Amino acid sequence: MSGINIVTLAIIALNVLISFKGFNDYSFFHKYKFSIRNILQGERIRMLSSGFLHVDTTHLFVNMLTLYFFADSVIYFLGEIYFLLIYFGSLLAGNLFSFFFHKNEPNYTAVGASGAVLGVLYSAILLRPDMMLGLFFIIPIPAYVFGIGYLLYSIWAMKQNADRVGHDAHLGGAIGGYLLTILFQPSILTTSFLMVILLAIPIVILFFYTKNQ
Repeated sequence: MSGINIVTLAIIALNVLISFKGFNDYSFFHKYKFSIRNILQGERIRMLSSGFLHVDTTHLFVNMLTLYFFADSVIYFLGEIYFLLIYFGSLLAGNLFSFFFHKNEPNYTAVGASGAVLGVLYSAILLRPDMMLGLFFIIPIPAYVFGIGYLLYSIWAMKQNADRVGHDAHLGGAIGGYLLTILFQPSILTTSFLMVILLAIPIVILFFYTKNQ
C-alpha cells in the first residue's frame, strides 16, 4: 500500500466539510444530529447524517486519524466497494444500537463517526490479525488486545452510564464491522479462526447483558 486511497480521502474530506458546517451553523447541526425524538417522528436521515457531524475539532481529529490509519488496510484486502459497505454499515449499526438502548429517552442526542470508524478498525484487525497498534502512539500492543479491551470497556461504560460518550454506538459499529467482514471474507473463519473467536467474546457478553436487561 502506498499513499492514501482516494476513497479514504473522500470520506475524511466529507466528514471535515460537514463537521465544520455544523461547528459554524447550529441550526444545521441541530437539523442533522442523532435525536431519538426526531427519529421517532420519521426523520430517519439522522441515522446517517449524524455520523458526519462532530462535537468539536478534537472529536473530529481523533476519528479521522483512526480512519486514516486503518481504512486503507481494509481497502487493500477487500476493495473499495466492500470498504464503503463496512463503513456505512457500521455507522448505521452503531446508530441502531443507540436507538435500541435509548428509544425511551426522547431527549437523547449524539453525533460522530465513531461507530463507522470502530467498524473499520475491527475489520482491519480481522483482516490483519498480526497488526500492532501504538497505544498513546508510543506503547506497542497487538491490535486484537486493544479490540477486545475496548469492547469490554464499552460494555462496562454502558452499564455505568457515567459519561457522555456514546459507547453503545461504538459497540454497535464494531460489531457491524466484525460481522460484515466475515460475510465479505468468509475465509477468515479458517485462516484467522482464533481471532474470530477472541473478538466474539465481548459480543457474547453483550448478548447476555442485553438479555438480562
